[in-house]
Amino acid sequence: MDRAPGLSVRLRLTLSYAAFLMLAGALLLAAVWVFLLRYVPNRALLVAAGTTDTGVFPIRSNLLRVFAPRAAAVMAFLLVFGLAGGWLLAGRMLAPLTRVADAARLASTGSLSHRIRLPGRQDEFRELADAFDTMLAQLEAHVTEQRRFAANASHELRTPLAISKALLDVARTDPDRDAREVIGRLHAVNNRAIELTEALLLLSRANQRSFTREDVDLSLIAEEATETLLPLAEERGIGIETCGDVAPAVGSQALLLQLTMNLVQNAIVHNLPEHGTVRISTGVRARSVVLTVENTGEKLAPQLVSTLTEPFQRGTERTHTDHAGVGLGLAIVKTITQAHDGTLTLTPRPAGGIRVTVELPAISAHTGRAASHSRHVPAAAAV
Repeated sequence: MDRAPGLSVRLRLTLSYAAFLMLAGALLLAAVWVFLLRYVPNRALLVAAGTTDTGVFPIRSNLLRVFAPRAAAVMAFLLVFGLAGGWLLAGRMLAPLTRVADAARLASTGSLSHRIRLPGRQDEFRELADAFDTMLAQLEAHVTEQRRFAANASHELRTPLAISKALLDVARTDPDRDAREVIGRLHAVNNRAIELTEALLLLSRANQRSFTREDVDLSLIAEEATETLLPLAEERGIGIETCGDVAPAVGSQALLLQLTMNLVQNAIVHNLPEHGTVRISTGVRARSVVLTVENTGEKLAPQLVSTLTEPFQRGTERTHTDHAGVGLGLAIVKTITQAHDGTLTLTPRPAGGIRVTVELPAISAHTGRAASHSRHVPAAAAV
């Protein structure tokens, strides 16, 4: 933004210091005049003959003639002293701001790794520098995550596009090839690309928090997700159990449903080959509501579990199925949870499988239902 040039802050502070000092000197001289010189007579005192009183009796005009040049010299000294001292003091006071400005210029060029680390005791400048360092650290982490995400997304999107190109090349060079097979494979690859694109858009929407908040009940959302994914569970012989209390919160109904769907689908797909179980529960704590999804399955190392919420990260030997997903399921869950000011916790179960806990802020004052409910869906193998 183009602006008209003006005086620097240091110069304005210097002029302010000098003006204040000059004003103080003027007030001091005025006090001398008001409380001292005004009582000096303006005419010589005549002594009557025959008295013994002697001495010199100055008059006001003589004192003013002597006092005025000295007062002017003092005011000139105060002006020079105020300008010089004010310039030095302003420079020392504004030195921390100069360091912050230098750091901001470096950040504007794309360098986010430097920090101000202002020494000294806690004051306003130190708070400003610490806040700026915190902002730089968050920006650096965000930019790094975005670059890694963009690289992974490009890699993931390139794969279905490359497969589609190869299938089209095969169909063009081999006209006798079964068209139905090629079309079927193209359809599957295209569906995967669409799913990945929709997941990326959902992730971006959650990151920007561009959604309307409303009163929601996590227990009802859990029931809806369970009913939607019940055919998948029956197909795989997985039993689903939902239980818990009403869990009122504030957020996006659609996003929280997507969060629950992702958790339940992951719990169904990454489970035991047969007779596995998925348990979904909701609860209310002092200042939060909790949604927990846990399943049976193979034992997972804590190091592996800690990476599952990263975009395009999948556990070992967990993607060789027809429902492997696009690697964004738990990343979307994490983003939606953060967009609702909640926390996401992943814990491996000792017997195998994983427990995922989503904790969201509760409505501060609500009069929701207090009854609990429970529903058990038997495994398809038992049907």
